Formats: sequence, structure tokens, C-alpha cells
Amino acid sequence: MNADEPAIEVRALRKSYGGRTVLNGVDLEVQQGETMVILGASGSGKSTLLRCLIGLERPDEGTVIIEGTDIFALDSHALSSLRRRMGMAFQGGALFGSMTVAGNIELPLAEHTRLPSSTRRIVARIKLGMVGLEDAMDQLPSELSGGMRKRAAFARATALDPEFLFFDEPSAGLDPITAAGLDRLLVQLKESFNVTLVVVTHEMVSAFAIADRLALMHNGRFIVIDSPSAVRESQDPIVRRFLDRRPPESLDGAARFRKFFTD
Repeated sequence: MNADEPAIEVRALRKSYGGRTVLNGVDLEVQQGETMVILGASGSGKSTLLRCLIGLERPDEGTVIIEGTDIFALDSHALSSLRRRMGMAFQGGALFGSMTVAGNIELPLAEHTRLPSSTRRIVARIKLGMVGLEDAMDQLPSELSGGMRKRAAFARATALDPEFLFFDEPSAGLDPITAAGLDRLLVQLKESFNVTLVVVTHEMVSAFAIADRLALMHNGRFIVIDSPSAVRESQDPIVRRFLDRRPPESLDGAARFRKFFTD
């Protein structure tokens, strides 16, 4: 990879479902080692974009280029190999309920390596120790709190020592103290693994706490991509409404921003 090339490059990405345009010509560059936070209301297209970035969703038009390679020009074997260099924490954690926490972390190791079970167990212990869950190795996900399940999902995302980490709403639905703890954990993960992070969220506090750059999505395209300080100072009317509005306290995060973009 050329040092001047972005780690991830998105060009003119379009995606529609049933005649409804979700991504409307999205362009984005993410630099090596950067934390890019994608902000937007529920339904703005940010989760669809994330699925396109990891090759789970094929766009109608446009390209996703990772380290100089168009991922949608790859055959299934090559795309699978590329995905081994990625870690993904899905919204809600998406842990397998029938497996222990350690079993969830060991699963990608069992599928993609030839490590013996004893070594996989050691790796799981190390990864869970990094997120403060070593004592929960033999518990089931149902026995964990919401914040603990998210941390376990973070550990699973790092199981294969990926170069890219993707997170979908990592702090959604959590209390402010737990959410702040997860924000700190994301920063620590990036520093520990020297990875490139892409984080999708609608949580403003978390976004500004972890981002190197912010990308605000509205109606399927980005209206600003810049540093947190530059976004704060933006005079774009939509950005200002997004930053300045104080939604009713009775609405949860997703509902607040949905109301903001639709009223």
C-alpha cells in the first residue's frame, strides 16, 4: 500500500431498497490508523454504509477500495481472506447465546486458524482481559449486563488481531457512565492494536470523545467530513441544527435524532 493512499476509500456509493434510496452517491476516505466516526439519524444510511465497507452488502453503484483493492471485484475466497483482517462488533453485541463468553471469542479462531483449543483458550483469556472480562470467561451472554456484552463483542472483534475495526452503535442504549467507559475502551483498543477504526453512532457525546474525524450523514450522503473542532464550528444550517438542538429528555437517542430530521 502506498503511504499516501487512504486505508479505505469509498467512491460514488449508491444503494436502494424497494425504490427508496439509502446511499445517494457517498464519498469517503479513511486514513491508516484513523478513527472515523459516522454520525447520523436512524435511517440515514450509516449502517448500510458500514455493511458495504465490510463486504456484507453489495452497492448498486460505486466502489469500496481497501488498501488499493476494490473489494467487490474480489471472488468469494479473496473477500473472505480480506475479512480476516477486519473485526466487527455488531449493534447489540450479537453474541451467540448458547456459547460461553470465551467460546464466542474462540469461534473466529476456530474458523480461521489452526490453533489448538488450549491456545485458543489462552487467546480468549488475553482478549477478555483487555476489556476487563477475564472473570466472565465461562459465563453465558445472558448472565452479563448490556455493557459487559458490548465489551465481550469488542473482544471478539479483536480475536484475529485485525488491521481494521468496525463498530455499529457501540454505546447505544447504555447509561452515560457505561457509555463513557466503552468510549475509553475504543481509544485504548486503537492505541493497543494500531488499527483503523470506523464507528457508526448517533450518540454525540461518544462521537466527539473518540473521533479523529467526524462524518455527518443526512439523506444518504455526507454533508460534512472534518475534525471534531471544525464540525463544532461549522455554519452549515443542517450541521448547526444537529449540534445545537436540545431534544426532549423523554426521547431516547435514536428517537431524538429521528424527530430532528423529520420535523
